[in-house]
Amino acid sequence: MDRLRIRPLRDPKDYEDCVMIQREVWLHDDLDITPVHQFCISAQTGAVLLGAFVGKAMAGYVYSFPAELNGKFCLHSHHLAVLPEYQGCGIGRRLKRAQLEEAIRRGYDLITWTYDPMQARNANLNLHALGAVGRTYLDNFYGWTTALMLDVNVPTDRLLVEWQIKSKRVERKMAGKEKFLNSDKIAGALEHKPGGNYPRIWPGRPNLTLGDRRILIELPRNIKDLKPVPGLIARWQKAVRKALKHYFARGYRLDDFIFGDRSSYVLKKERSNP
Repeated sequence: MDRLRIRPLRDPKDYEDCVMIQREVWLHDDLDITPVHQFCISAQTGAVLLGAFVGKAMAGYVYSFPAELNGKFCLHSHHLAVLPEYQGCGIGRRLKRAQLEEAIRRGYDLITWTYDPMQARNANLNLHALGAVGRTYLDNFYGWTTALMLDVNVPTDRLLVEWQIKSKRVERKMAGKEKFLNSDKIAGALEHKPGGNYPRIWPGRPNLTLGDRRILIELPRNIKDLKPVPGLIARWQKAVRKALKHYFARGYRLDDFIFGDRSSYVLKKERSNP
């Protein structure tokens, strides 16, 4: 991706490309698309809206706007989208790097965003590659919005993550200097049941009695693989929700992610100065 160029978006044609990318990436109907006029006013009133271009074609974009979390001003990153043919090339990470640099230039030190807790690839990018942390679980955050639901009658749960963009942690992560954790040495608070026809595995019962400094909560590698089995996605979401909310309440935070055939959230017990 040596030809990749990232620049601010300021032209109506750019905003139209953002709409096109939303349709291709998320397959949303018009009702659920962020429209051109929203990008237009946002870009004029403090949003950070950046596009990634391969040649003259926009391959992806990132969109964030001024917000407030717990009395602290921040940017909230609402969209990160890369066209399917360019996914896996590192464009998402480069867009986040550009977003970070622009946010620092404007005086911010925090960027927030939400994502679906069942999406392992997103969790890996957010926690392991970028170094965000999280301690907030939002039940059915977007309501029964069909376009955002993983399956029939599955709530639109979200995790809110915080990206402390001036921290040493984020600096190490962005430089690729963070070591991979050995999951064999960390206790599991949620694991799949033995047996089953992988990858269509069933969740076990969450263990809510652990007190280790780090614990694991397993997640299916690709949640879409479970869709052919009625109710399986809902069962996993319910187990993950129960485990995460329980350990958040006990002072743990999302600290890392292990991505592989067995993927897991890594939760870490927070100290008084996390």
